[in-house]
Amino acid sequence: MSNELKSKIELLVNSISESYNKENYIAPHDLGFLPNRTIIIEMTKSLRQLVFPSYFGKNNFRKEVQDYHIGELLVCIMECLTKQITLALKHQAGISEECGEDHLRQEAGQICYEFMNRIPQIREYLSTDVQAAFDGDPAAKSKDEIIFCYPGLFAISIHRLAHELYQLSVPLIPRIMSEYAHNITGIDIHPGATIGKYFFIDHGTGVVIGETAIIGDHVKIYQGVTLGALSTRGGQKLRGVRRHPCLEDEVTVYSGASILGGETVIGKGTVIGSNVFITKSVSVGSKVSIKNPELVFSGGSSKNKPKEELPSEIELIEE
Repeated sequence: MSNELKSKIELLVNSISESYNKENYIAPHDLGFLPNRTIIIEMTKSLRQLVFPSYFGKNNFRKEVQDYHIGELLVCIMECLTKQITLALKHQAGISEECGEDHLRQEAGQICYEFMNRIPQIREYLSTDVQAAFDGDPAAKSKDEIIFCYPGLFAISIHRLAHELYQLSVPLIPRIMSEYAHNITGIDIHPGATIGKYFFIDHGTGVVIGETAIIGDHVKIYQGVTLGALSTRGGQKLRGVRRHPCLEDEVTVYSGASILGGETVIGKGTVIGSNVFITKSVSVGSKVSIKNPELVFSGGSSKNKPKEELPSEIELIEE
């Protein structure tokens, strides 16, 4: 390396180091390792193997070695998860590398055990989600196809796992899991969202479900649906405040609809049409759609100029 290059590198090192000291909100710290995103994603894949045996990872699952298969996966997942939870708790507590962390390891172990104890319930909910997808999509040839291929089920399966960790107050890790699903599917579900049984996201791309959203049983939503906050200008002052809507049982929301606000409740059995924008509650059994203006076709044969209608004004039809 030439002296000139060494001098340039030294200047760069000093410049970047100075920025570390100046911009303290993204400065390095001495709290040891953070949770590892790559490891957490691999652990999430292992959890899906545990939830859907023989579909992912090892596909030679046999009933006679079922307990062995479960035990092998459990040991690997629990060792990994306990370590990552310990790192997350340590970072949250602001404990330096030199300080003892035995109590955090013990707490992480208890959290991990409690989480794994919830796997049967998570599987119960996911079985209803598979059924809802099969019942709700005439294009589905089998439930195997849904488990293997459907992005909606991929996203909701990871959400149901991440949500339980969120409920157990695990820092960072649930959000890493949900953003992994978001990256893969384009479906953004905050791990704090509460979702009932028989949930089906059809197609899915562009779906956003906020942290404090509540979704009942037998709910179906399509691509591009947003269950969001009416305003987030309050920033951190809104933390812990209910900001996202509630969808009661048997609600259907078609593509492109936006339903906003923590006080917004969509009543049981309501159907929300495409591209509707809602910021107020809707009563039970309603149908919300958009009135259609005339669609005019220009050019071509005069015999083939149909007059269609396009969405415009919102119309609420209560049954």
